[in-house]
Amino acid sequence: MPIMKKLPILFLAVLASFLFIFAAKKDPVAAKRATMVSAGKIVETNAVLFSELHLSEAGMNQTVFNSALQGLEKLDSTGVIRKDSIITIIDFSQPSNSKRLYVLDLASKQILFNTLVAHGRNSGSLWTSSFSNSMSSLKSSPGFYVTGETYMGDNGYSLRLDGLEKNINDNARARSIVIHGAPYVDQSSINTLGFLGRSWGCPAIPMSLREGIINTIKDGTCLFIYSPDKNYQRRSTLLNS
Repeated sequence: MPIMKKLPILFLAVLASFLFIFAAKKDPVAAKRATMVSAGKIVETNAVLFSELHLSEAGMNQTVFNSALQGLEKLDSTGVIRKDSIITIIDFSQPSNSKRLYVLDLASKQILFNTLVAHGRNSGSLWTSSFSNSMSSLKSSPGFYVTGETYMGDNGYSLRLDGLEKNINDNARARSIVIHGAPYVDQSSINTLGFLGRSWGCPAIPMSLREGIINTIKDGTCLFIYSPDKNYQRRSTLLNS
């Protein structure tokens, strides 16, 4: 026992992993059960965090949150995400007259922003029902992105995005899909049209929140545009691998 106490923690972890692998080879049923238990703990942890963030009261479904964290965890392990405590979730399972953009601080367990966000004009009116990764489609693209650098463009202060899902949103930078403010992203547009004004494919946000949101999420945070679209759900490697 005294010898064991002196062993480095890392060695003990490696030893435990080896023993688990050895046991899994001898009893694959037990290994599968252990994996299911581990997955169950993750779901349970997500549920606690979802509750602590009060996301249900803010209009988000837990399935959306679970999908966002699943992708964030996989991306974080590759090093592509530099600031993993901040995540932006745009929930396209909600109509455009809902506050369906959420900027979350997972470390402090706070909703930093919850506001309106536009989708592409060819993606639908009230609901976002059609998507594209093609140039000049004027459609939104679902999936996971990493935020890039800020710049001053035709829409003022804006934030570049890089799509991380091949053939789903990886043309984002080439298409100039960015976060920017827009005057049509406000309640008056909803009152007039019955739905929010639409962009050329960008997730446009209210002008009054433009600087605050962009400065919070710029330079390497994860942005996830959720869609219940079955085609996206089936093709996304981050949700299925």
